[in-house]
Amino acid sequence: MAIVTMRYWAAAKDAAGVPEQRVTADTLAAALAAVTGSEDRARLRAVVARSSFLIDGTPVGRQAADAVQLLDGNVIEVLPPFAGG
Repeated sequence: MAIVTMRYWAAAKDAAGVPEQRVTADTLAAALAAVTGSEDRARLRAVVARSSFLIDGTPVGRQAADAVQLLDGNVIEVLPPFAGG
């Protein structure tokens, strides 16, 4: 299992209540489940559902979260949709 850092931005940071946290997971899906799995994380779950992700600066894009393998030390950026222009 890899130890990775989840880094939250904007609404994700607000919903998580912290700017980042470490989790143990082998896939992006497992990492997301680890941070959104408890009942008190409904707000974070809603934000994550509409977010995009970068792993070490590389966009995940449309890859299935369960197909994205993680390595020890990866940084996952959780990017909710941003308003502005």
